[in-house]
Amino acid sequence: MARIRESLRRFFFPPPGSSRWVRVLPYAVLGVLTLVVLVASAYVWEYTNSPTFCGTACHTMPPEYTAYLTSPHARVDCVDCHIGKGFIATRISRKAGDLKHVFATVFRNYEYPIRAGELRPARETCEKCHSPQKFSDDSLRTIASYADDRANTLSYTYLVLKTGGGSKRLGLGKGIHWHIENQVYYLTTDPEEQDIPFVRVVNDDGSVTDYLEVGSQVDPDAVQAGELKEMDCITCHNRITHLVYQPEDSIDRLLSQGLISTQIPDIRRKAVEVLRAAYATMDEAQLGIAALKDYYRDTDPEFAAENAELLSQAIDALQMTYVESVFLEQKVDWDAHPNNIGHLNSPGCFRCHDGKHLTEQQAAIRLECNLCHAIPVVSASDEFVSNIEISRGPEPQSHLNTNWIQLHRDSFDASCSSCHTTANAGGTQNTSFCSNSACHGTAWTYAGFDAPELRAILAQQLPPPTPTEPPAADEATLTYAGSVGSLLQSRCSVCHGVNGQKGLDVTTYTSLLKGSESGPVILAGDPAGSLLIQVQSAAQPHFSQLTADELTLVTEWIQAGAPEK
Repeated sequence: MARIRESLRRFFFPPPGSSRWVRVLPYAVLGVLTLVVLVASAYVWEYTNSPTFCGTACHTMPPEYTAYLTSPHARVDCVDCHIGKGFIATRISRKAGDLKHVFATVFRNYEYPIRAGELRPARETCEKCHSPQKFSDDSLRTIASYADDRANTLSYTYLVLKTGGGSKRLGLGKGIHWHIENQVYYLTTDPEEQDIPFVRVVNDDGSVTDYLEVGSQVDPDAVQAGELKEMDCITCHNRITHLVYQPEDSIDRLLSQGLISTQIPDIRRKAVEVLRAAYATMDEAQLGIAALKDYYRDTDPEFAAENAELLSQAIDALQMTYVESVFLEQKVDWDAHPNNIGHLNSPGCFRCHDGKHLTEQQAAIRLECNLCHAIPVVSASDEFVSNIEISRGPEPQSHLNTNWIQLHRDSFDASCSSCHTTANAGGTQNTSFCSNSACHGTAWTYAGFDAPELRAILAQQLPPPTPTEPPAADEATLTYAGSVGSLLQSRCSVCHGVNGQKGLDVTTYTSLLKGSESGPVILAGDPAGSLLIQVQSAAQPHFSQLTADELTLVTEWIQAGAPEK
């Protein structure tokens, strides 16, 4: 050892009188070594920032890495979101702060399933590529679904998403991405942010509107600004890169892609059944799924014998789906992490838009189907044409109530048919606007439809019942009190009642003669000059169109001087 130290000393510190190359050689060696270290460090830095390292070097990551590979962000490096972009010194310091995860892995003191406790702000990650200031047009989504029947019946749900966004100063700022362009703060009581009892919205003038969940024990006056989180992309898109699909969704996709044949009787129901079954080990799961072949041999031996290849293909697809969805060691499956997009399998949008978050004036954060998307349209696969309804124009005053969706089932009457088809109302046959399986065929667990405390509040907000049908003209006096008033109230008061559209109120004689924002609608003795007759006689039908006999009755009444009594 002493000889080695002496040799190194003589190499790096040559004796006086040594040749020039002997004196230069140590510096050249140091330079080469420094260059090797720098290059190696760069390669190490690149590798430790790669998705391969993040997903495979640590045995806690298989669920996240598997989902990542098929996600919309499969070409985005993990560190771009979890470390963030920036000057290299900043990124090194952030990466050094994550050494605690290395220690947790080494000493096995982490908990399953893994949850990301600290993320970079979305404005430093998501918004480097996505700009909420950019307005996005409405987009059509087509969702293929298969029924749990023997024929695996296919249907399509058409949904128009109102993504929106954009800046209000440009005349935009609406739709789903309104939440990002505006300041919305919330208080959450759990790490998964599934319970949000308090929401604060900063208005354009700087004032704030507070919404408190019905029955919550939170005192709005005691909430400190530091306790609130500002809503950003990740508030909703929390699983965009690491989503494990629900079994029903996975099977629908496999059927749509032809990886499982729809010719196999009852395969949709049986496939979901074997995926959702509880298994102790992965080997047990594979055997349980393979047992599908035995099921068909017992229940339909002729089909099983003739279609053995189709069954084998289906079993292979299901086994692979299970492997990519369930990780027993890490305690991860489709229910391990809530997905905040949507509102079916977890609260999602209904964390706030459940109808139970009210202001002091009892106005709700709207639970409104038309707010973020159009009313879904369900169509059978053999329907040649699917009519997708996109609501436009004015809404009745009752529909503007922020609690309207909760109120509408108790407000349903004949007046609804003025704008909507109403056959089999509340049903699931998809025979009319009011018979919609996408709405009424699902138990919306996380909405506040039946919250007892909320029902008591809503009972006070129910609109007055629409007047019944008026008597026939020959059975009543040709006056407002005798027949015309009840006719107009039954046909028009839904939109033109108190504080009605365009300022017109037909519910009293005085308010009717007062007219609307456009001026008088009744000119006594002059039916042709009366705006009401002009609108009802126009080529373009009105929302609530009078029949020919009813229009004749009103015309004769005006011609007679429009008497009250």
